[in-house]
Amino acid sequence: MFGKSRKKNLVGLDIGSCSVKAVELQGELGNLSLAHLGLELLQPDTVVDGQIMEFNDVSHVIASIFSTNQIKTERVAAGVSGGSVIVKNITVPQMSRKELEDSIDWHAEEHIPFDISDVSLDYQVIGSDGDSLHVLMAACKRDFVANLKQAVQLAGKQPVIIDVDAFALQNCYEMNYQPTDDQLVALLNIGASKMNINILQGTKSIFTRDVSSGGNKYTALLQKELGLTYEQAEAVKRGAPAPAEVGEHDFESSFETVSDMLALEIQKTLDFYRATAAEGNTSVQKILISGGGSKLKVLPQRLANRLEIPVEAFDPFRRIKIDPKRFDAAFVQDMMPLMAVAVGLALRGVEA
Repeated sequence: MFGKSRKKNLVGLDIGSCSVKAVELQGELGNLSLAHLGLELLQPDTVVDGQIMEFNDVSHVIASIFSTNQIKTERVAAGVSGGSVIVKNITVPQMSRKELEDSIDWHAEEHIPFDISDVSLDYQVIGSDGDSLHVLMAACKRDFVANLKQAVQLAGKQPVIIDVDAFALQNCYEMNYQPTDDQLVALLNIGASKMNINILQGTKSIFTRDVSSGGNKYTALLQKELGLTYEQAEAVKRGAPAPAEVGEHDFESSFETVSDMLALEIQKTLDFYRATAAEGNTSVQKILISGGGSKLKVLPQRLANRLEIPVEAFDPFRRIKIDPKRFDAAFVQDMMPLMAVAVGLALRGVEA
């Protein structure tokens, strides 16, 4: 999960519950350009809590993205998140790297609520002081990883790296924003059915959480209140006028209800982080928001008001050159909020 790909060029493939996003970059850090960019929608319930339920449907969409966008690279970096993924910052006694490697399973058993034999485990030493090592550990159920790899392979592609969505988000942030050590920022990726939250001190991940809630909450509320179909509710959520038979309705009030619910989950995460953080500055300075949910006009300002923290749009292409002759500016602008994880995954194939 933390290692670098040995060869250049990977396609970052973000398989969400609503859509599949693909990004390929070319060049090296400091001189990157966008090679390919694609998105295709998935049918409802094709992917549930990160688990692929319809392999043929997902593999068909993956193959279609590669074909439609003329992506020749077959090597893929994909991401996992949700209830089958555990990310922990742990502290262990000072030891050699070999001793840590030999004992990491034993240390992990204290923090992972799954049988250690049932998970894929990786770790990285992120700091050292006195008698302690600080280790960032990630684990994912093996069947969850196998599920993802199978869908990619059915599409005729090669899954080279399986990363964690929160880490991909972090990679994208570090490359584009180049934070200083004193910056405390929360990265928020709001998908259709889940939110990835990663709190960073500079380039160090100090707290991560996945929340099983997202933009589909708006869709479900509109379906319930107005009797709309899923497709109608999705369209209204994205700004289309409501069907004539619906009549007058206070959409802003409905949206605020869901926005407040999402804000509450984020607030709970921030509160838990502050309660468990080491002494020192624990005040998050700003939130960078991405994902399909960030495109809802009412949400960023509502979050800023409720959380009393500045909320800004996350620009995953901030330091990536985009050829206007190849990519329509309006299309890229529309895709920008959705591509942070895919860009972070694609960066795993970029050389420093």
